[in-house]
Amino acid sequence: MSTELLSGTVIVPVDFSDESFAAVDVAIDISGDDSRVTVVHVLPSFEHYEHDLLFQEIDHAKRRNHAEEALRRRFDSSEYGLLKVKVSFGDPGQRIADAAEVRHAGMIVMPSHGRTGLQRVLLGSVAERVIRLAHCPVLVLRDNNPALT
Repeated sequence: MSTELLSGTVIVPVDFSDESFAAVDVAIDISGDDSRVTVVHVLPSFEHYEHDLLFQEIDHAKRRNHAEEALRRRFDSSEYGLLKVKVSFGDPGQRIADAAEVRHAGMIVMPSHGRTGLQRVLLGSVAERVIRLAHCPVLVLRDNNPALT
């Protein structure tokens, strides 16, 4: 894809899987510039967990800082020097679409993890939700994408 056809930021949802990290490299290739790529990681809200002593000791700020630090360590090299990182809380599909809209993204690049069967029925697909909610094109990379191997 020609970078002239792509305007704005490229959003890449990252869940710390190898496939999501490979999607970052694809997004940089597409955009032609790591400064145009924003990595988005979505943490579940506390509401999804029973409140026990462990979760009383960990607040959103600490969780966000821990995730941001882990992402910055992962992308700590010159090829990712201008990459932006955003960590948020809530429903991943909604938060990814929201991040793309707020940043006037030209595209979202994300892997497909290929859930099947009952797990897909119960959990749904984050990629499908992003496709439904996003205001911009969504490039979903299949597991057999050469960039992911």
